[in-house]
Amino acid sequence: MSASGRSVSRNIMVPPLRKRSEDIPLLARFFVEKASKRMGKSIGRIPERVAKKLMDYSWPGNVRELLNVIERAVINSSGPTLRLADDLSGASRERVESRLKSLQEIEKDHIVGVLQSTHWRINGPKGAALILGLNPSTLRSRIRKLEIRKP
Repeated sequence: MSASGRSVSRNIMVPPLRKRSEDIPLLARFFVEKASKRMGKSIGRIPERVAKKLMDYSWPGNVRELLNVIERAVINSSGPTLRLADDLSGASRERVESRLKSLQEIEKDHIVGVLQSTHWRINGPKGAALILGLNPSTLRSRIRKLEIRKP
């Protein structure tokens, strides 16, 4: 509440876990200790390869997903070393980020694809401008802006 008696709403913006990979080992250690204690286990070691898998994963479910993965790993582990129960190799951060393109890259790729399908014809009934729904002069302008060159 503020001095005037009104409720003040403040938003705290926290970046997604995939943008804070340096936080993953600390969170993992915390979650392992918490889950181990709750389950009566004493897991004291997270192997390097497990930590790397955790850091390479894109975490679409964010911190809650990390917590669930760690809890399943603690359940699956026997002895003092954490063993992952989940296969995290399906969506590594590098593969997700490599698939992402800027809008300009997508536009360029699409225009190039249409130009190739029309054999680089811009005008006319079978031209790229008609397919793209653009005025031919607008298409030429975009081709210059995007630095598209015929191979």
